Amino acid sequence: MKTKHLILSATAMVVLALTSCKQNAGNSNESGINMVASGEPELAEITGAPHVPAPIGNRGPKKLIVNLETTEMEGIIADSIPYTFWTFNHTVPGSFIRIRVGDEVTLNLKNDAKSVLPHNIDLHAVTGPGGGAAATTSAPGKESSFTFKALNPGLYVYHCAAPPVPMHIGNGMYGLILVEPAGGLPKVDKEYYIMQGDFYTKASVIKKGLLEFDNDKAVAETPDYVLFNGKKGSLLGANMLEAKVGETVRLFVGNGGPNLTSSFHVIGEIFDNVYIEGGSLISHNIQTTMIPAGGATIVEFKCEVSGEFVIVDHSLSRAFNKGAIGKLKVTGDANPKVFNATSSVKE
Repeated sequence: MKTKHLILSATAMVVLALTSCKQNAGNSNESGINMVASGEPELAEITGAPHVPAPIGNRGPKKLIVNLETTEMEGIIADSIPYTFWTFNHTVPGSFIRIRVGDEVTLNLKNDAKSVLPHNIDLHAVTGPGGGAAATTSAPGKESSFTFKALNPGLYVYHCAAPPVPMHIGNGMYGLILVEPAGGLPKVDKEYYIMQGDFYTKASVIKKGLLEFDNDKAVAETPDYVLFNGKKGSLLGANMLEAKVGETVRLFVGNGGPNLTSSFHVIGEIFDNVYIEGGSLISHNIQTTMIPAGGATIVEFKCEVSGEFVIVDHSLSRAFNKGAIGKLKVTGDANPKVFNATSSVKE
């Protein structure tokens, strides 16, 4: 049998933590509304995919500052093909933000002077009008800010909500923000950040060989590419995720959309724990989990066997024809009690 007692014990801890938050909240959604953030404001650590900031641990609520910049820039979408991406902090997906329930966050959004259009940010973790979108709408070269209190633990999408919204998201303007519960998440050995997006392209009229957003394809929901972390091959070859036999892995997985639902699956693994839609409900022993556009999930599993494990959207034409494929390389000793590839063929 697969050894799960350690990770299930950890799961029980986080369920108790999340349940405790709800029980202590009274009529509010979570106890974050009653928590007092202490100290002088600190700059929050943020990272680019597939990396995530260090776990929050057992600290109290703080006052944090998050700085993001929106840029319109050329990047490689597949092979050597350039595309005009719109980004948060120059990457698709945008930087991973990690805070805890009760934190008070001042978010500063600067729109690069070279941008053509205004941009803003709608964080699904924010309780307030537009998730902060109206408060942060910034013309090229301008900067806006607002402050919010993290009330609900969970994994949340953020994205640009400037009109036309599908175009901004379709060009890559999305990312994840994790709000940890009081006491933090259970400890694991490896954590990674993966975000899926669907891309609709056509030849640019401005520059030969360059691709840009195609609104007609987006309306018809017929993407040319469905990608992890904004680029074909972003999790393949030298970019494969890595773990060792015996380690537990936690994947923070988001779906920027703008249209498609993801059927997230790791071939040859079973998710010991799935935090359904990034919230407090945890299911066990899951093969494939659905992630809606504008949604997220957390999956955890213990690496029992060495080898290369393929990560896909199990709507498989997206994986093998449109790019939604990656790998996790697990190194270590063989484990024939769990998987034995040796066989004999009898005549």
